Amino acid sequence: MKYDYLIVGAGLSGSVLAERIASQLNKKVLVIDKKDHIAGHCYDYAHESGIMIHKFGPHIFHTNIKKVWDYLSKFTKWHLYFHRVLAVVEGKKVPVPFNLNSIYLLFPKKYAEKLEDLLIKNFGYGIKIPILKLKNNSNPEINFLADYIYKNVFLGYTLKQWDLKPEELDFTVTSRVPVYISRDDRYFQDTYQGIPLKGYAELVKNILNHKNITILLNTHYSKLPTDINYKKIIFTGPIDEFFDYKHGELPYRSLRFEYDEIRKSYFQEVAQVNYPNNYDFTRITEFKHFLDTESDLTVIAKEFSEEYKIGLNDPYYPIPRKENDEIYLKYKQEAEKQKNKVIFVGRLADYKYYNMDQTVAVALTVFEKNIGKK
Repeated sequence: MKYDYLIVGAGLSGSVLAERIASQLNKKVLVIDKKDHIAGHCYDYAHESGIMIHKFGPHIFHTNIKKVWDYLSKFTKWHLYFHRVLAVVEGKKVPVPFNLNSIYLLFPKKYAEKLEDLLIKNFGYGIKIPILKLKNNSNPEINFLADYIYKNVFLGYTLKQWDLKPEELDFTVTSRVPVYISRDDRYFQDTYQGIPLKGYAELVKNILNHKNITILLNTHYSKLPTDINYKKIIFTGPIDEFFDYKHGELPYRSLRFEYDEIRKSYFQEVAQVNYPNNYDFTRITEFKHFLDTESDLTVIAKEFSEEYKIGLNDPYYPIPRKENDEIYLKYKQEAEKQKNKVIFVGRLADYKYYNMDQTVAVALTVFEKNIGKK
């Protein structure tokens, strides 16, 4: 069989590029994936109760990029959904990102009012401040609050999630969940937010539904049948794996999940509750919140972060640190030598902590700049 492109990985990056190449260039594309399903880590499936389960942890689509929203909207209808997250702090569930409502839930009213006035006076209302920046403030009351938030919201969660302290990670990680001087309890404030009405797997299935696209699952690129020929590769897996780890392994964090069916309508108030300081798991997800599914039971997942070990679990998150970036740059130089034969794209190939919308945006840009114009 002859194809114009071999795409390794049937997640968002590979699927979007496959669709663009097939529909816009009328080229033949073979998409392979070593998993037994499409959609990568945003794969979901329907439980017997009708609840849509996110197999690899909660995925909430949010973006300010209209182009990305419009593109995906060609392949799905949306359930409009605003994600809200609670964190257990000193036995109380408070909104995160930590905001003014969180302060009033944890401190006496008069002191909470004082802290609110100080924050608004020093920073303004509706401002998001990374925790490490807030910790550097010279005002003793603000500094106290920053230390309290750091110890009770950030430190324990970061240690469990990354096995590192916040200061040991790139600034971009801790700034993803800033302190928000607002009473807006939504986890994201993006213009467009939602969950695909029939799930992410259905969304990706629709993206890949083109006569020029062939899909092979349970297929590793190194063990491709010899009768398959292609002109160019698009690789969305770990870049260090592609180059046989010649410059050393890039570290990733992985995840493990424990699922429970519970015979009650709801287990918790929102879809996600974080446990920064209690238990070994980082969070509990209750899936029925995402699509407002009606059922007599509910399904939850406790999520445990762990070290990625080749062959034993999946790489989920690149670990943004200077020393890791230095290793990645060596692989990026190797990739440059291959650019006429191989295109590297995606969270694992770029070693970047992309959100889903960024993943789609990067794939669309790669097509427009590197593929579509040729």
